[in-house]
Amino acid sequence: MHIGLIGLGKMGGNMRTRMRNAGLTVVGYSRDPQVSDVESLEALVEALPSPRVVWVMIPAGDPTRSTIAALKELLSEGDLVVDGGNSKYTDDAVNAASLAEKGIGFVDCGVSGGVWGLQNGYALMYGGSDEDAAKVMPAFEALKPPDTSDGLVHCGTTPGAGHFAKMVHNGIEYAMMQAYAEGWELLDKVDIVDNVPEIFASWRTGTVVRSWLLDLFVDQLRADEHLDQLKGYAEDSGEGRWTVEAAIENAVPMPAISAALFARFVSRQEDDVAMKAIAAMRNGFGGHAVTKRD
Repeated sequence: MHIGLIGLGKMGGNMRTRMRNAGLTVVGYSRDPQVSDVESLEALVEALPSPRVVWVMIPAGDPTRSTIAALKELLSEGDLVVDGGNSKYTDDAVNAASLAEKGIGFVDCGVSGGVWGLQNGYALMYGGSDEDAAKVMPAFEALKPPDTSDGLVHCGTTPGAGHFAKMVHNGIEYAMMQAYAEGWELLDKVDIVDNVPEIFASWRTGTVVRSWLLDLFVDQLRADEHLDQLKGYAEDSGEGRWTVEAAIENAVPMPAISAALFARFVSRQEDDVAMKAIAAMRNGFGGHAVTKRD
């Protein structure tokens, strides 16, 4: 399979490598000439055989919308665009309808795996028609975790189904991290317990709260037991807000996820102690920037 990949950052670059390791021919484009295979979108499209498949892996919002609009002018009937970024699901219907005016297919795909995806594979949640999905299936198979039937799911044929599923996934992630962070703050504060990093490490085996997030948090605590090197500040990347908005629109009670989102807002007003843990976990799984103490 030949595939074009736009966006070669922390995730896109690793995805290019993983697909190439699986035998796919990947033409990557980035505004950074040091990592780009071609010098322009036009050159990327010209380098692909028809029907072309182009995967967009850049920040959500205007960067993705403008890139898809540019691809509409460059691609032809029968080609396919995959939006693998964290676009809001409502953008997908607009992009799909616009591309359909030229007979260009569209698949939205939520991608989870962070900076560890190259090694472990990525969880992929996609939306779109079976016909369009079939065109990109070799890439899906290359990117998903090996030796499992999980990790790749067709969330629905309606554009936006994949990104909606990824949005809810990230909302759940907010609540999980908040729970770990609050528990860590309490354990770290009291005098009755010792060796908090190893308490968390002990939970990784046999307990009902074990998870990959917990594994990553233990690594962070062992490197900086009290997280003294971090400020209690954590960004939200959008999906948490959108999840809460969708819950309101559908009258679904979501107290844990909404509280976790609001806790991140609090972190920007003061040096919130629990937010050190959130910042540490985000850095662990996604390589997200942290705010260091002066």
